[in-house]
Amino acid sequence: MKGPNPGPKPPINPQSNMKYICLGNIDPSKFASFTDAERNAMMDSCFAYDDQLRANGHFQGGEALQPPDAAMTLRYANGRVVVTDGPFAETKEQLGGIMILEARDLNHAVELISKHPGVKFGPWEIRPAADLSEMMRESEARRQTGKR
Repeated sequence: MKGPNPGPKPPINPQSNMKYICLGNIDPSKFASFTDAERNAMMDSCFAYDDQLRANGHFQGGEALQPPDAAMTLRYANGRVVVTDGPFAETKEQLGGIMILEARDLNHAVELISKHPGVKFGPWEIRPAADLSEMMRESEARRQTGKR
């Protein structure tokens, strides 16, 4: 008999791990071509793999996105912010969601995402998260100096 679930395992060595932002793209026409049964099976396998990533301390967060027609794009032009409906670019593949992974290095992040069933929906882009902590400290110091 199993005892209570102790929760997610901590990363093996949090000091040596890095965060990676994984951008999952989807080809809506490909997704729409699946039958309900195929789509449900695919989503079930995606969620099961996400659970595995959580259990091993790799999944740090993530969200699926609504379709691009629900988007608003903001850009700065001629001294003001201009807002337009829809996505910034028209492409065959669209950003479908983001995942934040903790991994030893970029190759490890690629290995983890390459096993994700979501790669069958479209390509994934994986980028190391930028550490802006020093830049934030410097900005805070400048802003505090300006308040005096």
